[in-house]
Amino acid sequence: MTARKVFLFSLLSLFFSFNIFSQELEPVKWDYEVEKISDTEFNLIFKANIDEGWYMYSQEETDGPLPTYFEYKNQEANYKLIDETKEPNVKPKYDKIFELDVKKFDKQAQFSQRISIINPNFNVIEVEVVYQACDDAKCIMQDKTFSMSLDGSIVEAKEIIIDESSKQLSEELNLNITGWDKYESQDVEGKSYFTIFLLGFLGGLIALLTPCVFPMIPLTVSFFTKSSKDSKKGLFNSILYGVFIFLIYVLLSVPFHIMDSLDSGILNTISTNVTLNIIFFVIFVVFSFSFFGYFELTLPQSWSAAMDNRANKIGGFVGIFFMALTLAIVSFSCTGPILGGLLGSTMASDASAMQLSMGMGGFGFALALPFTLFAMFPKWLNSLPKSGGWLNTVKVVLGFLELALALKFLSNADLVEHWGILKREVFIGIWIIIGIGLVLYLFGKIKFPHDGPLQKLGKGRITTAILVIAFVIYLIPGLTNTKWANLKLLSGFPPPLTYSIYDKPEEFTITKSLEEGISLAKSLNKPIMLDFTGWACVNCRKMEEQVWTEDNVNEILVNDYVIVSLYVDDRKELPKEEQFQYLRTNGTVKDIETIGDKWGTLQTINFRNNSQPYYVLLDHNMGLLNHPRGNTPDEDVYYNWLKTGLENFKK
Repeated sequence: MTARKVFLFSLLSLFFSFNIFSQELEPVKWDYEVEKISDTEFNLIFKANIDEGWYMYSQEETDGPLPTYFEYKNQEANYKLIDETKEPNVKPKYDKIFELDVKKFDKQAQFSQRISIINPNFNVIEVEVVYQACDDAKCIMQDKTFSMSLDGSIVEAKEIIIDESSKQLSEELNLNITGWDKYESQDVEGKSYFTIFLLGFLGGLIALLTPCVFPMIPLTVSFFTKSSKDSKKGLFNSILYGVFIFLIYVLLSVPFHIMDSLDSGILNTISTNVTLNIIFFVIFVVFSFSFFGYFELTLPQSWSAAMDNRANKIGGFVGIFFMALTLAIVSFSCTGPILGGLLGSTMASDASAMQLSMGMGGFGFALALPFTLFAMFPKWLNSLPKSGGWLNTVKVVLGFLELALALKFLSNADLVEHWGILKREVFIGIWIIIGIGLVLYLFGKIKFPHDGPLQKLGKGRITTAILVIAFVIYLIPGLTNTKWANLKLLSGFPPPLTYSIYDKPEEFTITKSLEEGISLAKSLNKPIMLDFTGWACVNCRKMEEQVWTEDNVNEILVNDYVIVSLYVDDRKELPKEEQFQYLRTNGTVKDIETIGDKWGTLQTINFRNNSQPYYVLLDHNMGLLNHPRGNTPDEDVYYNWLKTGLENFKK
């Protein structure tokens, strides 16, 4: 076996499905044919038929998925390869599993390799293809061996025999897990669209307080109530105006539905591409300085003028629609940066077009709501505060927030490329500086172009300053290497805990050896948690940094469990006496030569599953204590799962 093959097999267990126990998936089915070009040259064609929703990857090596690899066996003195194995020419797409752009194939992919025969008596060629197949949530390891006759004759299958040592070591991989009649694998619930709608609604409420939108409320409501022949007509027009505002912002998400139908990864491509993240960083810095008052960002004046003319010339529903569109255009300088931040934050997390629609709908609903409410209750207009300098203060505060948000886009690029520019503590430190700058502004120590003389500190400024000070104080432990550095309220926004200037010590009772873990658990009388993980597993790191560090979860893991972390992508070779061949049920052989080979195969044998992270709670007799689980970002669900397992162990 080649060194390259060893490398591939040692990593191929990365990111596998956690929600299948009863059967192993086979999302790629293969056909092959031999095309004769001449008496000495042939074209070997391999056709991959890929199930709906699944992908396989290019032969190009990247920092993400393992490439598809063809190994042409028994070449020596028999045949030679002409050029490289050809594959479909596709553009890179964003991959949710690996969080980067990669070349991948869906539905069907055809590979071909031209060969030249050296030995005229040679007829049967063996080819092995090793590859990953993934959908948007999981990956599985696949390999396929072809025995191809050059003359079209049927190739008889060879009986594969492994030695006694391999048989014994293979049997030792079977843990004889019991308790499957009680427990099965659990799926994890997805995110709620309602949460995204609320985030959009909050963004819309903030936009209402800007000088581009707030003064429009009394003007527009008064226009509808006074220009109509009766109050009912004015009320109806105001409500219709609000409905159109809502619809306009929802309609802005329609292009994303079209793009999403053409390429389901395009939204994530937009939000995670390194170049685009840098562009977004620059744009948001520009937005922030616009909010500070150094210049004004507006859509072309001709657009709003044209919309206003149409609204005046056309009556009825159409005229009201153009009035709503005019508001959207005129208020862009204030709403654009807020809406951009909303979109950027939404797309940064497993985005879909529907999520964008929900966020945009919430934003539009918040903008539309006051026009309807004040039309229904016109006396409320008297309670509105008068426009003035406080609106500019709101705008400047938003400028500081835009500057902080811009840093997130730069951080995304830094994490993908591993530049090391914005380590976690550096990121948090810059946020602290931005927070201090905002406090100084609120207390009148810093001024911007549109700020007038500060007569006195109002309650709003003082309250906001106190909140910002509290937030800055909350951030300070994030600069340290202590247990308070996690900043749970911001989990997932700053760089991960491992992307740090410090070395983080382990607190858990943890081992990378199964035998040692079982022995340790018996001596401490604690249950075992098998942690099938990977050095390059993104979701594994998220669980360890965002869920394991939560107080309740951390406490039960530290005090009550022995964690056995089995790295299925560990490339370190096993001692020669521990290397063996594993005979699969389909008659093929897998060479167990690395630590990753061993643990990946153990997981497959015992759990019909190859996902990471994948957690299994066991007693000392290898009996299940609870349902095995995969990626579980909800700390309460994960804690209750651990707690139930502990209670079952004590029984």
